[in-house]
Amino acid sequence: MAIESANGNQGRLVWDLPTRLFHWLFVLTICVQYATGEAGGDWLVWHFRTGYLMMGLLTFRIIWGFVGPTHARFSSFIKGPGSTLAYLRQMHKAGQEAIHSVGHNPAGGLMVIGMIALLSAQVVTGLFSSDGLTYYGPYSSAVSSDRSDEITDWHGILFNIIIAAAVVHILAVLYYTFIKKSPLVPAMIHGRKPQTQVPPDEGIEHSALGRAVIVAVIAAAVVFLVHEGATVP
Repeated sequence: MAIESANGNQGRLVWDLPTRLFHWLFVLTICVQYATGEAGGDWLVWHFRTGYLMMGLLTFRIIWGFVGPTHARFSSFIKGPGSTLAYLRQMHKAGQEAIHSVGHNPAGGLMVIGMIALLSAQVVTGLFSSDGLTYYGPYSSAVSSDRSDEITDWHGILFNIIIAAAVVHILAVLYYTFIKKSPLVPAMIHGRKPQTQVPPDEGIEHSALGRAVIVAVIAAAVVFLVHEGATVP
């Protein structure tokens, strides 16, 4: 399970393929959601469609956080506030030297949970939102017009918060790459980290693709059931 990494060290697999695909599809979907939401009009059709895709991705990631390989599991990176603050203090004291974590570090794990929570709230509010003219969320008629307008406002506020969180995430990646000299992006592409950063017993042997297919089918079924139960065509 090892390949030559850029610095000449053997690479060990850390990020499974489903986690990596989720990450990049997640990024693409957020970009499309932003572009179509800002464009409005007929582009809202694609806003709703990618909203369903986002629902499926989130459902997949939440389940995968319990049944996926080691470093995809929430139990491997969810830490308490004390541990996260201690990590941040230690990182600051380390100067130019990066503090390597095999999977997500405590701060990165906090960002993962925060983004999942924010996007989940965004998806739910989107189901009850409308533009007040032509396009209505699939469950908007299940609440009063005033309540739908209120939820639509929250839908917009949440997305602004999501964009701000995404900017923080990008800045953190740039900080690790150029200040701490620990590039994170390549590992999220090929899934491997240098052998010197990953003890032999902490790398993963495979991506559990068969399990991932089952989880993907469950996620698709959830989206299908939500869509079929819609009160608005």
